[in-house]
Amino acid sequence: MRLQSWSTMRHGRAASALYSRRLYASHSSVPQTIIEKVVQKYAVGLPEGKSVKAGDYVMIRPEHVMTHDNTGPVISKFKSIGATKIYKPTQPVFTLDHDVQNRTPKNLKKYANIEEFARNHGVDFYPAGRGIGHQVLVEEGYAFPYTLTVASDSHSNMYGGVGCVGTPIVRTDAAALWATGKTWWQVPRMVKVELKGRLAPGVTGKDVIVALCGSFNQDQVLNAAIEFTGEGVSTLSVDERLTISNMTTEWGALAGVFPVDDVLLKWYDNVVNKLELRTFSSSTGIPPPPTHPRINKERLSSLRNSPFASDPNAEYSSHLVFDLSTLVPHVSGPNSVKISTPLPVLESQNIKVNKAYLVSCTNSRVSDIAAAADVIRGKKVAPGVEFYIAAASSAVQQEAEALGHWEALVQAGAKTLPAGCGPCIGLGTGLLEDGEVGISATNRNYKGRMGSPQAQAYLASPAVVAASAINGYISGPSTLDPSTLPPAGAPTFSISEPQSSSSSAAGSGTAAEPLLEGFPSSFVGPLLFAPQDNLNTDGIYPGKYTYQDDITLERQAEVVMENYDPGFAPLVASLRASSPKISIPAQAKPGVVLVSGYNFGTGSSREQAATALKAAGVPVVVAGSFGDIFKRNAINNGLVCLECPELVADLTAAYAKDGKRGAGGKDGELTVDKGFQIEVGMEDGKVVVRRDGGDEKVYRVKPVGPSVQELWLCGGLEGYILKEIQKESSS
Repeated sequence: MRLQSWSTMRHGRAASALYSRRLYASHSSVPQTIIEKVVQKYAVGLPEGKSVKAGDYVMIRPEHVMTHDNTGPVISKFKSIGATKIYKPTQPVFTLDHDVQNRTPKNLKKYANIEEFARNHGVDFYPAGRGIGHQVLVEEGYAFPYTLTVASDSHSNMYGGVGCVGTPIVRTDAAALWATGKTWWQVPRMVKVELKGRLAPGVTGKDVIVALCGSFNQDQVLNAAIEFTGEGVSTLSVDERLTISNMTTEWGALAGVFPVDDVLLKWYDNVVNKLELRTFSSSTGIPPPPTHPRINKERLSSLRNSPFASDPNAEYSSHLVFDLSTLVPHVSGPNSVKISTPLPVLESQNIKVNKAYLVSCTNSRVSDIAAAADVIRGKKVAPGVEFYIAAASSAVQQEAEALGHWEALVQAGAKTLPAGCGPCIGLGTGLLEDGEVGISATNRNYKGRMGSPQAQAYLASPAVVAASAINGYISGPSTLDPSTLPPAGAPTFSISEPQSSSSSAAGSGTAAEPLLEGFPSSFVGPLLFAPQDNLNTDGIYPGKYTYQDDITLERQAEVVMENYDPGFAPLVASLRASSPKISIPAQAKPGVVLVSGYNFGTGSSREQAATALKAAGVPVVVAGSFGDIFKRNAINNGLVCLECPELVADLTAAYAKDGKRGAGGKDGELTVDKGFQIEVGMEDGKVVVRRDGGDEKVYRVKPVGPSVQELWLCGGLEGYILKEIQKESSS
């Protein structure tokens, strides 16, 4: 890979880790957040002297990559690009957890094929029934403090509960990691969430994240990496932290990381003690069990001796403050995590429930099961209510059984399900039916997520779910003492945004990015403006074409943006056919540059939204911001994405109807073409917009780094993987 030209050594398997450590150590004078420091540790191929900061595109070699039931499609992708061996067999982890209730021959065959692939390649494999992948990764130490671990699943944020930077990737990324050990990542903007005070008795970590989602519900943390700080953190148990980090996904973040403190280290000490007592080695003459490969005293000692912390001058795009002492139990919904209501308010409404759920990676650990058991012990599930329980893992269930908590739930009438995702993702037994109301300790209550779109779903803590199951309506446990709770209003919270931050949009001080040989010095061509926020992937590439597997790129170009503006594709084609109005430098790339509003490409994960734009002759999209999955798909397919809020604002004010995005241009057109030419400099981030009369205005964007440049030169991530495989074979 050309990234060798940006470092002083070749990055082999061993050399890469050594180089990363040395590089991290050499940048202590540059203010960084703890998340940026961890990413620095796992970044490879950085330019000499480069410090990782929010907004940077970097090539990462994470500690581990987890796939679950989607391992099957990743295997197909892996094979289709010509890969034959796993680059580092200890990096991937396979955990079967989603459709574990499905005993059909087809699903069992799929599971068998995944296990066979794992055995053939020496990959760690956890079969159906062992537990939900995210829980397994925490229990088995794949997610570990001060490491970077990714997963082809959105709830990898959960690893932040143990001080691990966990973040989601897409399937193509997983295939790239299997084949090459690395993939790219754009470091998100950093948001500090300061927790003050202490929770009142009966208020839990689930109430914290439900209230955070409902209080800060205007995308304040969208596509951000959250660092939890404040004196309130030390009052939260590790299980509560895992719950909060898990649901930072629903809050809109790409990571949610808690500090590595005494609470966490003591928790790990307890885990190590349990591992050492898993045999009868304390008896005379019996040797001790083998040391766990990832959770052991030596590794914990290293944590204590080499702590990480954010630098005092580290930069954050926002600072959110939340007072735990002002919080009462909260319930999320119905059918939206952006709606959260104090439990006393909902309890007074006597909302009947049909089904209750204590399942998922969010709230089915031992402490959660114990909390539900304490509420329900000696009572019965209300008539007409079905109460489903599933442990987060087999280890959790085993411990809950030993402590008597599991039996208490079963005796009360709870229906047991195997350790796995199940109803949380709408699979298996117990789904919500038309007109039903469910209350769940899971993480998502989107319409139709847990069954019928005509059902209503609420989210709450395990204790509230259990109380609702025995009372028959949304309610709290009888042990909840109102006299110990704060007033049942909105919790106290605030937000501040620094006046200037490197995490903000690129300004005049944007550092230059050296260009790889062959990468364009600039992109030059006509400017088209789509004055629309949240232009989703269905608008960009209609769903009716998504599963036409034989559709050509030429046909994709003809239908691109069809659901937004049927005239877009013909307009792009005519502009490309006409002669350029400005001279194009030798190293520049011609094409039509599309400018649009905020959250461009939101919606489904279809990669054709990116390939269709590129096929039409749009090499660059400039927007206020992008949907994260669209951006990943775009970069994975060689489409450059740049953010320039200032340009979007100017075009909106001058040419959008009523000066607002959402209703097309002033003349009723959905795509605005005013004859502008644009030149986007890729080394210095200088953007020049020229009118026909010769007037011009200059803007700035943050240039893409060498990792994205390399993917572009390879034609996308699959081309890069193939190149790496060929290089590995030749060496």
